Amino acid sequence: MRLEMSSIIPKPVKIVENPDKFTLTKTTAIEAEPALSDIANYLKNLLHPATGFDLQVKGISKGDTTSNAIILKTNANLDGLGTEGYILKVNQERIIVEGVETVGVFYGVQSLRQLLPVEIESASIVKDNEWSVPCVEIEDYPRFRWRGFMLDVGRHFFAKDVVKKMLDLMALHKMNVFHWHLTEDQGWRIEIKKYPKLIEIGSKRKETQLGGLLSKEFDGKPHEGFFTQEDIKEIVSFATERFIKVVPEIDMPGHIMSALASYPELSCSGGPFEVSTRFGIKKDVCCVGKESTFEFLENILEEVMDLFPSQIIHLGGDEVPKARWKECPECQARMNSEGIEDEKKLQDYFTNRIVNYISSRGRIAMGWNQVLSDTLKENVIGQFWMFNKKEVLEHLKKGRKMVMSDYFHTYLDYSYIMTPLRKTYLYEPVPKKLEKEKHANVLGIETPLWTEWVETMKRFGWQTFPRFTAGAEVGWTPKRGKNFKSFKKRLDFMLTRLDILGMYHAQKNEFNPRYLKRFIGLFYRHKRPTYY
Repeated sequence: MRLEMSSIIPKPVKIVENPDKFTLTKTTAIEAEPALSDIANYLKNLLHPATGFDLQVKGISKGDTTSNAIILKTNANLDGLGTEGYILKVNQERIIVEGVETVGVFYGVQSLRQLLPVEIESASIVKDNEWSVPCVEIEDYPRFRWRGFMLDVGRHFFAKDVVKKMLDLMALHKMNVFHWHLTEDQGWRIEIKKYPKLIEIGSKRKETQLGGLLSKEFDGKPHEGFFTQEDIKEIVSFATERFIKVVPEIDMPGHIMSALASYPELSCSGGPFEVSTRFGIKKDVCCVGKESTFEFLENILEEVMDLFPSQIIHLGGDEVPKARWKECPECQARMNSEGIEDEKKLQDYFTNRIVNYISSRGRIAMGWNQVLSDTLKENVIGQFWMFNKKEVLEHLKKGRKMVMSDYFHTYLDYSYIMTPLRKTYLYEPVPKKLEKEKHANVLGIETPLWTEWVETMKRFGWQTFPRFTAGAEVGWTPKRGKNFKSFKKRLDFMLTRLDILGMYHAQKNEFNPRYLKRFIGLFYRHKRPTYY
């Protein structure tokens, strides 16, 4: 597939086209500073399957005058690029990739990857192909420091190889935060040594609801799966090599039926419960009146923090019904002893206790925007998805941080009828009413994939791509540089890469439906293609 100069996604800040090309051959060398040896070998391994070239990796010899070489280096004097920016220069003699820090060089390598013919993604040798790179000069850096993808493995479990595949695709798109939603009403997916029943009971459900939230149809098939602690360590290491931070989410005090089925004594009623086979919001949540609840959750978080080096731990906190707390003598006693006026404030009490525990371990808590309140600890990072826009704006104006995941623009689990590609691409994460001097409090954007109705890899790919790709450009490219017409043109190359990499995606006639079809389809927001 013949490339054009503007094939890179996310679109670079500045790109200057020059005549001619650099041609990669079997004698091309990769020269790198010692600190960049891992990236040099990453590039070598990336190029080898399709080309068959066993390129030599060595230290920098003649610097910028070396011929037939790809030169990787850092340069602390690059102005205005930030820690993740890079400069990529390609001429007939050599390719130079430099960044202020190693991560910038890595992102420069991803742009170089996209300048090569798309067949470079092939897993086996492509014969009779010229591996040329157009001569360009690129200066590039991201708009936001948080460019994330969230994967829910609680509703439907997706194993280690799927997670790694998505991490590789995140690297290709220059995304840097993998938000891993590990626990849900429908399944507990992380091994906790102190509480083995979370896996023995909580990771399994007897069947799964089909056909929508009101449906009474079930598939009659057991569903299960979890990640061992060794799996977690392997995935975190894999992500770190790609400069991706893994932020774990342990949802509490709601969306926790899988834990209550395993340890029912932590509920208000005492159970018994089963791991939920239906989707939607559940009435049973953690009992805030019991000290044993806090001991349980703190012990879990202790093991989680041992596994994940991320400074940020996500606590969920969304969609917490208060009915059980109103009926629970222990919760009401807690409210009386602490002077808590209502059950909404009881959730604030719960959240702040958990936040204090996490803070005592040198970490920062994060939660969905339902946790925001006047009494919330100041350093908690919010994540906006829906509702409470006034509270979100006030949170930002106070100098507190937010990640934006607007339900109507970034959620990948809805059909393209409800959320077409154009809608995701045109999303603006910074609220209009936020003063310019407060814009930095918006950390960035995240595209979440909730998996209630995502039960196969084909469905996974169809829901995710290409809106994932649009979200990547929203997170990286300056607002003034975005152009949907340009994006669609460049997207053709990315979709071909996805085809070669074996990742299914929605087709062109699906991801931008006409207005009338969209209007009618709002009543079928989860509608999938007929060929599933």
